[in-house]
Amino acid sequence: MLDAVLPATLSDKVPVAVITAAGLQGLLTMAGLIVAIGAQNALVLRQGLARTHVGTVIAVCTLSDWLLTAAGVFGLGRLIAASPMALQVCRFAGGAFLAVYAVQALRRAWAPGTAVLEAGGAAQPLGATLVATLAMTYLNPHVYLDTVVLMGSLGAQHAGAAQGAFVAGAGLASLLWFSALGYGAAAASRWLRQPRVWRAIDMGVAVAMAWAAVQLLVLPIRI
Repeated sequence: MLDAVLPATLSDKVPVAVITAAGLQGLLTMAGLIVAIGAQNALVLRQGLARTHVGTVIAVCTLSDWLLTAAGVFGLGRLIAASPMALQVCRFAGGAFLAVYAVQALRRAWAPGTAVLEAGGAAQPLGATLVATLAMTYLNPHVYLDTVVLMGSLGAQHAGAAQGAFVAGAGLASLLWFSALGYGAAAASRWLRQPRVWRAIDMGVAVAMAWAAVQLLVLPIRI
């Protein structure tokens, strides 16, 4: 089936089984990275709970992951991985970003009267939502480590059409996860809108972000 849609030169050079395996590797690897609670996931969850601009947020997050992964696979990841200084910048900037986000989540979890979103409740306008989504994506160095450096380094090991399959698999993982998170939050809104549940979620976000920050700041990046 893939032979019918791939250019002859690419399908001749790269067996379909290799292309399929690369796609599965991209999907499973990205799924393993993206499922961990993070800044993007928390934002998508909140938007899903509010039932506002969910599709737009999902589209921005998915497209951003796809573009960054493609950039890494097709060259940028190798450049960053080959530069000790660039890796150190990603390491310490990412650690600082995650630490700040962890503190913010912890404050939300412990502050009395913490605001809890409810399905169909008040929400930010589309412009403010887009700014927040883009900031959580492109101002978070940890995203670059996951997509450009880690996914890019893995995908760059493939050749020809297998690289495209790897990127497509990674993009599919992002689409499936963000869609499940955003629309699933609205379906579970009765449970999620309880203050104690949302505080527990924020506590989980704080712990996950703090642990990720410690890993970045204490352990060297290994590609």
